[in-house]
Amino acid sequence: MDLKIRPRRNRKSNSVREMLAETRLSLNNLVYPVFLAEDPSTQNEIKTLPGIHRWGTKKALDHIAEVWDSGIRAFDIFPVIPDSQKTPGAEGALNPDHFLIRFFKDFKQRFPEATLFSDVALDPFNSDGHDGLVKDGKILNDPSVEMLVKMSVLHAQAGVDFVSPSDMMDGRVGAIRQGLDEAGFQDTGILSYSAKYASAYYNPFRDALDSAPRFGDKKTYQMDPRNALEALREVRLDIEEGADMVMVKPALAYLDIICQVADLSEVPVAAYNVSGEYAMIKFAAQNGALDEKRAALESLTAIHRAGANVIFTYWAFQAAKWI
Repeated sequence: MDLKIRPRRNRKSNSVREMLAETRLSLNNLVYPVFLAEDPSTQNEIKTLPGIHRWGTKKALDHIAEVWDSGIRAFDIFPVIPDSQKTPGAEGALNPDHFLIRFFKDFKQRFPEATLFSDVALDPFNSDGHDGLVKDGKILNDPSVEMLVKMSVLHAQAGVDFVSPSDMMDGRVGAIRQGLDEAGFQDTGILSYSAKYASAYYNPFRDALDSAPRFGDKKTYQMDPRNALEALREVRLDIEEGADMVMVKPALAYLDIICQVADLSEVPVAAYNVSGEYAMIKFAAQNGALDEKRAALESLTAIHRAGANVIFTYWAFQAAKWI
């Protein structure tokens, strides 16, 4: 064949492919989620998230030390709250002596150079299992935001680097920014879950926290999976209100949204490679349908290629060894 242009020349060896790679996944792109239980000695694998555990407060610090030694430098903590501590008013979220708040302080004392994210939503503490306060079957926006502001200040006082409102209440980013600034925490950042969809891919996460809604669903505040323009509107609003980073969640089913948000955003873009996405590959690999390492790294690379600067992923510890 008389071909002047042969693209395969740029793929002919590993050294050439590495030299010309357009997307390079780094450990610096990854954030490792940790599920935290109150009992210091807890270490329970989550059935629907193979390889991921609920960690007691002491065990969690030891596990995080292993992950830190592997090269991961950023962590997100999700508390597992017993039903006996959940209330309709989610008062535990504002308890300054809560085991979660004590853990934040212990974490920053032991890993002062690590970046610590905290989840800001009421569903772990709320007996209704919703991200906001509930009255007569309706999820309340403004009263929920008032609590989220107080919760964010409490987390900042404990040393958190970025509070991460994942609730999707209207106006909460601006309110949290004002609350943090007034409390003297101008350096505490906000990573906003700006485009969080009402997704079927969250179920293993809800198993991990036992935080599924006790009635209805979350479709009045989380986004409709059919919508893209709405996501861009949410992102613009959060940036205008003071978000330091914006997030798209889930990731793999929303690569088009990540790409559009990355084109729009003036701040870094994060994506959450959620529990269901992780579980699908894990279970497929366990049954011989996929090569786990290749599939996981391909997925993470795709999320990064789509435009995510930061990826929250349960693969982070394993990926540290692979990369």
